[in-house]
Amino acid sequence: MLRACSPRKLAWQLQTTFNSKRSTSSFLTMPKGPKRKQSNGDGAGIDESELPKPPVKRLKSTKTKIVDPPQYAVRAPSLWKVGAHVSAAGGIENAIINAASIGANSFALFVKSQRKWSSPPLSEASISGFKARLVEHGYDPLHILPHGSYLINLGNPDAEKRQKSYDCFLDDLKRCESLGLLLYNFHPGSTVGEATTDESISLIAGCINEAHRATEKVAGAGNIIGGDFNHLAKIIEQVDDKTRVGVCLDTCHMFAAGYDLRTKEGWENIVTDFDQQVGLSYLRGMHLNDSKTDCNSKKDRHENIGIIDTFFDSRGHVGIQGFHHILNDARFQNIPLILETPSFEKPEVWATEITALNSLSAVAADADADEQFVSLVDSVREVVKKAGGNSKTSKAPKKAAVKRGRRNQSRRIQIRTMISWNSVLELRVCLLLLYCGNFLCNEQPTSTDHVEESTDFAA
Repeated sequence: MLRACSPRKLAWQLQTTFNSKRSTSSFLTMPKGPKRKQSNGDGAGIDESELPKPPVKRLKSTKTKIVDPPQYAVRAPSLWKVGAHVSAAGGIENAIINAASIGANSFALFVKSQRKWSSPPLSEASISGFKARLVEHGYDPLHILPHGSYLINLGNPDAEKRQKSYDCFLDDLKRCESLGLLLYNFHPGSTVGEATTDESISLIAGCINEAHRATEKVAGAGNIIGGDFNHLAKIIEQVDDKTRVGVCLDTCHMFAAGYDLRTKEGWENIVTDFDQQVGLSYLRGMHLNDSKTDCNSKKDRHENIGIIDTFFDSRGHVGIQGFHHILNDARFQNIPLILETPSFEKPEVWATEITALNSLSAVAADADADEQFVSLVDSVREVVKKAGGNSKTSKAPKKAAVKRGRRNQSRRIQIRTMISWNSVLELRVCLLLLYCGNFLCNEQPTSTDHVEESTDFAA
């Protein structure tokens, strides 16, 4: 029973009672009045300001948040299909939105986690959403280059480990098939120092043939670590259905392996060598990456396109001229040309690089070209600098990034000590993909079964 007291204290007591019953009432708040003292029964005064204030229950807002629609960059009407490896976070169908937002005419993606042996199956909603967005945004499946798991090593002589890689590989292919994709790009791996190069090549070809028999429309091959086109030719030679296999070149891999594409003459020599040893008919895609290291460094370190400036700690050694040769070579039209350069999680970096690369096809190789090259490089350099990439004036890295870098460096050191140069298949230059009439199914490993993307070629 409530005792006689001031209105303020009475309100507080009533509110406590009502709150215990989870009931809302008009007594939740009371207007503040002047501080008064009341008797507590023994003659002592109690200051009402010392009483606990009743909690105010906040009602949830019923307003609907307005979400801005995705902003799509203008896609250049070019025969050279330049794009980037975009994120599929939140659902594989989101990769198409991310590609359209940077103005990509092609794109690469992971069809599942690239660092896990197994992942949950794709939902029907994601599959149907992916196909619908392909049509909505006008992407041709021939210009989409899914990337395989980093863990796959089909050249491992250990039967149990190779079977684990094959199961992961086959799961990737079936995911591509369900999505209606025609290309699949992967890295078969290395000998891990326990087999000869020819033995591992035979194992890789055997896995490809087995995958061909296990799938109706999708099959595959991949890229091996090294620098000799002849090894790719040997893999294709041992594949039974050669209509379902192809090759994807990588500018950084080639450059690090000793293929100098900075001059027109050097580029022509590369294409001629590839055509003679492998065949241009097998060319299905290309990765466009500048290099942080010089030619024949045996180190695969991707850099943004053409960056050369004193503000930066590292430089793009291939240079904008090297990419000008590609974007003016008709033999590289209508295949996915995929950027794997650092984006610093800023979409505008890739959007600017795509714009710069698309512009190269309109630049004639004359005296005025140098001035246009400088302008394009400046645009890339400026957006990378704003994104915080490689600039000496950029902010210090966060602690988490520092720890991650130290962990990765430790992992690279461990791998270098376990894998010698002779244990690596000398095919770092190219990526072999799986191809078929209607379907074409095409890096850096985290296990010690093969070399990481970022490790040195030589120990």
